[in-house]
Amino acid sequence: MLGSPFEMTVVAKDTVQGNQFINQAIEEVKRIENLISDWFPTTQISKVNQNAGISPVKVDEEVFELIERAIKISKLTNGAFDISYASMDKIWKFDGSMKEMPAQEAIKNSVAKVGYQNIILNENESTIFLKNKGMKLGLGGIGQGYIADRVKALLIENGCKSGIVNVSGDIFAWGKQPDGKPWTVAIVNPMNKNKVFATFPLEDSAVETSGTYEKFVTFNGKRYSHIIDPRTGYPATGIVGVSVFAKTTELADALATGIFVLGIDVGIDLVNQINGIECIIVDDKGVVHTSKNIDLKKFNN
Repeated sequence: MLGSPFEMTVVAKDTVQGNQFINQAIEEVKRIENLISDWFPTTQISKVNQNAGISPVKVDEEVFELIERAIKISKLTNGAFDISYASMDKIWKFDGSMKEMPAQEAIKNSVAKVGYQNIILNENESTIFLKNKGMKLGLGGIGQGYIADRVKALLIENGCKSGIVNVSGDIFAWGKQPDGKPWTVAIVNPMNKNKVFATFPLEDSAVETSGTYEKFVTFNGKRYSHIIDPRTGYPATGIVGVSVFAKTTELADALATGIFVLGIDVGIDLVNQINGIECIIVDDKGVVHTSKNIDLKKFNN
């Protein structure tokens, strides 16, 4: 779903109730997908994109508020996270077909239409307007987290006391395992997928892990990842894996993308300033960096 693997775990009194919870989760994913996916031409976000530079589009309150929160995260990360990244020309190829770096001019032009500052919200009318023709929103970096949060909220409302929702690495766990222990999440070293370097209990909270270890290109000995800085058009460098812990999956999702682009020092500095957020970063030398409240020794296997 959402073009990504979707995994749902629930604790229930029997399989009938368990299947009921899981079906409710799937329906909720479909509902939101039909609002915010930019793949389906009929969704509200697609309508916003189709009317870029033409006219504002009225959207549901939940869509409006999601875009509003996304813009706040763009401001927080100085544009390192930007949902208008979908306006970018795709000049970098990570399938092995690219033999040389794109020209500087092409890189600069590729992000000319990107800029969250040109997403105009009108709260009274509940409309979204993209100021410039060719602008596009893509909720890939926050939508999956939002969906995980919504699924969790719906299931709790319907009486599911414990479960895990995992939308392509955006994980939220609530309640306890059947044996009364907390759910635990393992963080693997991106350089060696078989090696778990820490396991963390996840109690009514979220973790988002994203990596660039599968998709990258190397030029002149420098590794360029598939996560592109929406401000410059250049791929992020220096980081191969980020895990962000937060109270909502949506925030963990968006910040993980932002941290990749911001880099280790600025990323950790940002996380250390936000209450309730922690992160683990693995750099391209395999060295692990953590925010101030994570003690890896405590969690090592």
